[in-house]
Amino acid sequence: MTDELSVIELIVGASFTVKLVMAILVAASVTSWFMIVQRVIILRRADAELLDFEDRFWSGMDLAQLYREGSNAIDEGADITGGEALFRAGFKEFSKLSRQPSMDAEAIVEGSRRAMRVALTRESDRLEHNLPFLASVGSTSPYIGLFGTVWGIMHSFRGLATSSQATLAAVAPGISEALIATAMGLFAAIPAVLAYNRFAARVDALLNRYDAFVDEFSGLLQRQSYAQKGGSGQ
Repeated sequence: MTDELSVIELIVGASFTVKLVMAILVAASVTSWFMIVQRVIILRRADAELLDFEDRFWSGMDLAQLYREGSNAIDEGADITGGEALFRAGFKEFSKLSRQPSMDAEAIVEGSRRAMRVALTRESDRLEHNLPFLASVGSTSPYIGLFGTVWGIMHSFRGLATSSQATLAAVAPGISEALIATAMGLFAAIPAVLAYNRFAARVDALLNRYDAFVDEFSGLLQRQSYAQKGGSGQ
């Protein structure tokens, strides 16, 4: 308890600049932890939703029926994301283009793929949301803490210059409170860096799976389109 109180006393007794640095680091740490928890929930949900959709998609269900189920879910207030969002974008464009007699099979497939690529970009933005903030916290927090430490040490030595007794006991408290800023900078940076690296890897894995689905679904649409158009492009 004594150690805890002494740390608190050092923080309270720090100069205004060092206190400001500490406040910035505390705010960055709290915000990054909030975003870390949020990303964990979102990425877990994205994994589960993709597995569930792939099971339904490859179960042999009629694609029109699968699309209608998604439309009903949207009408009930559900938010369609992930693989199902890609499917809906591609299937909607495919259905619209297939009704145009002037469109050949290749143009229909290309239009559907283009729609899915747009949807994939939106999914990428959704999954990567807040990751730049975590990267910024991880890269800048140690330097912000170091700035607070340097400033605190300068403040301590200025006080030492006006002191009648230049002893270690006179300067040690000031240096100690300054070093707390560096410790807080590392405390904010380390979880942010670890979380960013982990989340970036998981997002890349999810995007690769989405990309594979786009290719597989495009192949399926191509076969269906050529069957409808008789492979003649008429």
